[in-house]
Amino acid sequence: MKRMFWLLLITLVLPMAAFANSIGFTNSTGTLSGSSAGLSLSSSNLIAITGPSSTLTGNLGSLTFSTGGLTSGSLQMGGAFAAGGSFVITGNGTAGIPNGMIFNGSFSGPLTWTLMTLANGTHQYTLSGALSGTWFTGQSVNGATIQLTVNTGKGFFNGSTTIASGDTDISGSGLRTLTTPEPASLTLFGTGLVGLAAMLRRQFKK
Repeated sequence: MKRMFWLLLITLVLPMAAFANSIGFTNSTGTLSGSSAGLSLSSSNLIAITGPSSTLTGNLGSLTFSTGGLTSGSLQMGGAFAAGGSFVITGNGTAGIPNGMIFNGSFSGPLTWTLMTLANGTHQYTLSGALSGTWFTGQSVNGATIQLTVNTGKGFFNGSTTIASGDTDISGSGLRTLTTPEPASLTLFGTGLVGLAAMLRRQFKK
């Protein structure tokens, strides 16, 4: 009977310790600059982190990257950039996220640089590509990002513009979630387990 009691308790606890398989990051603003040698994003704010069951928003950190050189097309009309460069997501410690590097990697394949002409004749660009690198725990992970520039008007990219928003998804088997429970939450969780254990024990005695 005692063995059954502990098996039931473990079954209840394990789902609460489950790991996520994918975590999303949203960034905004920042200067996208470059030439045929490559593009780079600086001073972009990390404004949201989305886990399997919740989204954390606010001033959460920063996101920066650089690409390899232009391999086809042009900066003005769209094309492709080579893999390589760097891609770094940094947290600022808000709500238990790491205060420092969250993801450190690079582009694992060619990047697509796409010109979009809107109905009013103005232009926006998107940059998208696959990622590989290291999670803050040391785990090897993969991902993908898409970055959208602000409207550049009826002119074309001239070497510098601003990012409107970007979305990056990092995935991996057993990917560890970012936030850590607050001490009060841990105390409440522990108290709840003690109460649950006592209740189950009384039930088994009956």
